Amino acid sequence: MDSLPDAIIQYILSDLSNARDVAACNCVSKRWRESLTYLRSLYFPRNSFDSRPGSYSSDTVVWKMLSATACLEELVVYSPFTSAGLASWLSLVHSSLKDLELRMDNVMDYQACLDSPSKLDCIAAGKKLKSLKLWGVLMANPPKWDVFENLLCLEIVGARLEDPALSAALGACPNLTNLLLLGCEGVRSVSIELPYLEHCKLDFYGSGNCSLSLTCPKIELLEVQGCSWIRVRETTCLRNLSIANNAGRVYMVDFGKLSALESLSMRGVQWCWDAISKMLEWSNEVKHLYMKVEFTGDLEALLPFPEVDFVEFFNSHPKLQKFDVHGAMFAALCQKNSLKNVEPGFVIPCLEEVVVQVRSPLNAEQKMNTLESLLKYGKSLKKMVIRILQMKSSHSSTDEFFDEICRLRFMNRKIIRIE
Repeated sequence: MDSLPDAIIQYILSDLSNARDVAACNCVSKRWRESLTYLRSLYFPRNSFDSRPGSYSSDTVVWKMLSATACLEELVVYSPFTSAGLASWLSLVHSSLKDLELRMDNVMDYQACLDSPSKLDCIAAGKKLKSLKLWGVLMANPPKWDVFENLLCLEIVGARLEDPALSAALGACPNLTNLLLLGCEGVRSVSIELPYLEHCKLDFYGSGNCSLSLTCPKIELLEVQGCSWIRVRETTCLRNLSIANNAGRVYMVDFGKLSALESLSMRGVQWCWDAISKMLEWSNEVKHLYMKVEFTGDLEALLPFPEVDFVEFFNSHPKLQKFDVHGAMFAALCQKNSLKNVEPGFVIPCLEEVVVQVRSPLNAEQKMNTLESLLKYGKSLKKMVIRILQMKSSHSSTDEFFDEICRLRFMNRKIIRIE
């Protein structure tokens, strides 16, 4: 590389990011050391300072490396650091820094929240940030942030949050287009009003009784886990929606007309039937429907789904192309009178793929009738997957039911697959 022009060396070395690699190149020659000024990204892994010789603290080492850069755009720090260290780093690179990712490691450290300034408070210096990602955050008090006018993406993973602190943090990021909160606990009620938000993923850890209010007119993708009450009024742009509650119940959903919705996923142990029926009613333009809700019931009692009319269901979802149906919803479509309204000329026009999960041989005849009806009336059907899951085999009806499924598969081997 000695024969290469300085510009070429600078271009090659500017693609380095790992701090260990940068430190090694820094020792090669003065020419290489000077070329590292043009680094665009620096990444400090968790073990960056394990077995580190010398008397400098990790904060000081990071500061020295940052001080050698002229236009750093991305900084990722997974190694331990202090609030004072973070403040000193951002004072060096705040004018060019666009992407900041930090492993905070203070979820259980309430004393860290009392430090002044705290690590969260120090982030305020990055006024030109476009992306901020935080891991292991304790946000007990509202962070002392001004307004991040340029911030488009905020990700917080593995956090303990208080409602006022989260509200203040979101209020300081008015122009977000992407918001991700994963593995967050402590949240009881959250209201999000972001006029430019397009993608939002929320995963609230705990008892599953959180309430959510979302006012984001440009929202296109929304994934919610752990909420019992959900209100999203402006939904004209919403294309992908996923609602799950693995720890609690979904009591109430309040959406506007889901005219643009293409994909809907409903998961959880128990949903109120009113919430299920409303979601199915609002999403009549959906193309992909995934349903894995085990029970209904408004109170503690776990109840089966009421009967669902086969014809009415598919007539209400004429654009449905892929249908993943598990447990209780499949059973609801297989009741005694579910097929009574099938008339000559009835078709399921767009259905191309069906995934069915079968767990019990009960009502075997009705279940076979429903599977056969999907094949008969699904004129565009190309694939059917029948998943046999944890079916008890202590009764002869189980073997007979499985034989019937195998017969159906043999008759339609190009379409049906058994798992």
